[in-house]
Amino acid sequence: MHDRLALPIDVLRSALSCRVVTPSDSDYNRMRTVMMGGIDRRPSAIVCPLTVEDIAHTIAFARQHGAELAVRSGGHSSAGHSVTDGGIVIDLRELKALDVDVAGRTAWAQAGLTAGEVTEALAEHGLAVGFGDTGTVGIGGITLGGGVGFLVRKFGLTIDSLLAAEIVTADGRVIEADATNHPDLFWALRGGGGNFGVVTRFKFQLRELPSFYGGMLILPATPEVVAGFMAEAEAAPEEFSAIANVMPAPPMPFLPAELHGKMIVMGLVAYAGDVAKGKEVVDRFRALAEPLADMVKPMSYGGMFGPEDPDYRPTAVSRIMYLDGFGKQQAQTALDALAASDAPLRVVQLRVLGGAVARVSPDATAYVHRTQKIMAAVASFYVGPDDKPRREAWVKDLSAALGPVPGAYVNFLGDEGEERVRAAYPGATWDRLAKVKAQYDPDNVFRLNQNIPPAT
Repeated sequence: MHDRLALPIDVLRSALSCRVVTPSDSDYNRMRTVMMGGIDRRPSAIVCPLTVEDIAHTIAFARQHGAELAVRSGGHSSAGHSVTDGGIVIDLRELKALDVDVAGRTAWAQAGLTAGEVTEALAEHGLAVGFGDTGTVGIGGITLGGGVGFLVRKFGLTIDSLLAAEIVTADGRVIEADATNHPDLFWALRGGGGNFGVVTRFKFQLRELPSFYGGMLILPATPEVVAGFMAEAEAAPEEFSAIANVMPAPPMPFLPAELHGKMIVMGLVAYAGDVAKGKEVVDRFRALAEPLADMVKPMSYGGMFGPEDPDYRPTAVSRIMYLDGFGKQQAQTALDALAASDAPLRVVQLRVLGGAVARVSPDATAYVHRTQKIMAAVASFYVGPDDKPRREAWVKDLSAALGPVPGAYVNFLGDEGEERVRAAYPGATWDRLAKVKAQYDPDNVFRLNQNIPPAT
């Protein structure tokens, strides 16, 4: 850790056109707080740039003084990469410009925008970009890592809608990368995370989405219902995407008290198309068992994000994996483990992939797991540091029992070590990313991420 008193922040401040927050400021604690609980890091300064020049100056200052750099878009990194202890945070929250070309079906979006903000603005024109499942996520992190959400089978990953990106590199250059300009960098940015610089703007291909049918469908969880849910999700047309959360029912106000703690499938289902056809598809899930709650209806795509508590700071451990399938035996394994745990919240989350994701060649972007059928996550909340090892062991054991296939998804990785980062970028993909890293960040200035060291 660097001694924050050793950094001449006044020198940095004098070179910038923007606000610089330090420990003496009244909102310092609010500004350094990230989404995940249990992360308590104290940067020497938080820079909120207004221009690419502000970013370039900050990078140069950090390099000159040996200060660690963190880059924050929305602050949702589960590993806490959005904040540094003693170093400098480049916090992009002031970069909120959105330039929509309705006729051309494209938009330039600055990296301080959230998925919810972009989605709401585009909905006015009947247009969309597929992001994730949470509106407060910054578009920077989710886009650079891949982007798996409620439109994934219809329109692919977020990176599959990316046409160009503006990036400030470690040497202060401002580059616009696309398929013809810096194509190697553009390939790496689509899935390679924040390893290559500070991305300030994204150009997206917009998709027409005039109608949408979705919401929450809660079913009682038995092995047959869970396996049936996954089979229906795999068989559904590509307009349909879903997230199945297999878990004990939390004390949600719309569920009767006697159901709290009972095993449920909390399905978040989305049909990106005609409402009548969407209802036909969702009716197959309703037929699996008598729904405990059914909030699926015609709505906007942005309505899937739902309200969020800005003070929500979960402390959780998780493991992300891919699965070839999820039948009754795996469902029974999951339900037994969930029932045996006494964690305050625990879940097996399942997402069927395929569709538009699988039609992109695995070597076309840095996200290579195109042919995987199911993305799964096992997660457990913990209470205090003494409780954490027990929950980590439970997550590890259940993950292994579900029979994962090799691979990982970088956006859902925690602080899990190089082996897990390599699992996200196997074989030749890792080697190619390391070469791009060596070209654009040879000194590994941008290392507070799921790091890919430069090739030597």
